[in-house]
Amino acid sequence: MADLPWGEYRVNWQLQVRKFFCTNPACQRQIFTERLADVVAPWARKTSRLAQRQTLIALALGGVAGARLSQALGYTTSRSTLLRLLMKMPWPPAKNPTVVGVDDWADRKGHNYGTILVDLETHQPIALLPDREAETLTKWLKAHPGVKVISRDRAQAYAKGARLGAPQAIQVADRFHLLKNLAEALEQVFNEHRQELKAVEKSLSSSPVICGPGSKAVRVPLPPSPPEAVTLAQQRRRRKLAIYKQVKKLRQQGNSPKAIAAKLGIGKTTVFRDLGSSQFPERKGRSDRGRSLVEPDQDYLLKRWNRGCHEGKHLFQELQAQGFRGSYATVARYTKRLRQALGIQPREKSPSCQLKIIVDNQKLPLTVHRATGLVLRREENRDDEDERLIQQLIAQHPALAKAIELSQDLAGLIRKRIPEQFDEWLRRARSSQISSLVAFAQGLLQDYDAVKAGMTLEWSNGPVEGQINRLKMLKRQMSGRASLELLSRRFLGAV
Repeated sequence: MADLPWGEYRVNWQLQVRKFFCTNPACQRQIFTERLADVVAPWARKTSRLAQRQTLIALALGGVAGARLSQALGYTTSRSTLLRLLMKMPWPPAKNPTVVGVDDWADRKGHNYGTILVDLETHQPIALLPDREAETLTKWLKAHPGVKVISRDRAQAYAKGARLGAPQAIQVADRFHLLKNLAEALEQVFNEHRQELKAVEKSLSSSPVICGPGSKAVRVPLPPSPPEAVTLAQQRRRRKLAIYKQVKKLRQQGNSPKAIAAKLGIGKTTVFRDLGSSQFPERKGRSDRGRSLVEPDQDYLLKRWNRGCHEGKHLFQELQAQGFRGSYATVARYTKRLRQALGIQPREKSPSCQLKIIVDNQKLPLTVHRATGLVLRREENRDDEDERLIQQLIAQHPALAKAIELSQDLAGLIRKRIPEQFDEWLRRARSSQISSLVAFAQGLLQDYDAVKAGMTLEWSNGPVEGQINRLKMLKRQMSGRASLELLSRRFLGAV
């Protein structure tokens, strides 16, 4: 049998053990072999300590990576052997926790989901459930009595499962998920006021630039989209608008969201988004619009351009000498923007007179996502420019002003844990006549006790989110092909 290596040498033991023979023909076992329980398991071809080392390697690294490390350490074995040892490993002892965090995890995103349960007092995972249905959570809670607090997101399945499985437990709505749901509602408001966002962005891009006494500066405009890209964008918008109208029409005919998704061949998330929007939801926009590979070197490019070097090839060669990895076409597109800012036509020679100073527009595009993050950002983390931008948004439309006020007020109540003012906020939100916020407030009212507990108690799903990240790492390490049992053994056995 194989044993732990001795330095660089592989060690194999040859043992002689006694065998006993039963002469009673009625006995079911005729041969009895001497056991060495402290050294080797019955019928094993390796010592118990070697098997324990290999099990720990499989627990940490899995099959392929574990076999590679075992080879380097002198424990020559295969990935199948490591996984077989891992599957024979006993389960950790069962525990009955008192404070549990519940959340879902994606076995295959958009298709299959499971449930993770974490002991919030010890921050250790307890179980992985095969789905996120209420019945599964109810069954687990009944099998583990004694749970007093359940922290969860606002999914109705988990609310129902916790209510049926542990009716004595206090349900706590996680504060992170509350803020996330608030951000989603605010994004719908901004999405319905895209023109106001564009007006604010335009005013920011045209704001004056001061480069010194008596100097004249010109901002670099963003390059226009190519005609073919504009055509494709218009076609996509028309197609999505037609789907939006079909969703509304089918809903008026009494179809459920799930039936609408099946009829139109779209996802349920799209259906719920369209049904929750009073107007057609436009694209949110990209936060990296206008960026390119020359952005890290744009200060050098502008410096050379303002000193009179307007030849794209020369600028490209200078950037290459500094380690630039982009192509000449990228630099040419950037210099084209500079010429457009000064009114110089393509292939036209730059005038010999002093040109205006060029400064690049460093401001990020005002997308729906950026506007939402800016409004919900903590007050101590906002600077003067952020405050001016929020004031411009408030001045654009009364609905935006009301939505921003309500969103910031609720975010403050959640972060500072002031449950006393929550009822007043609900009254204001339900009477705001802003459809997305009214629906959001109605959902909070249905989950009133859990939301109030989330503002009062200390528990949250932070440790659960951390364990989900570790679970994702294990899934990727096994190429997403591990069964639920194998994944559970590696996830729960390494605590």
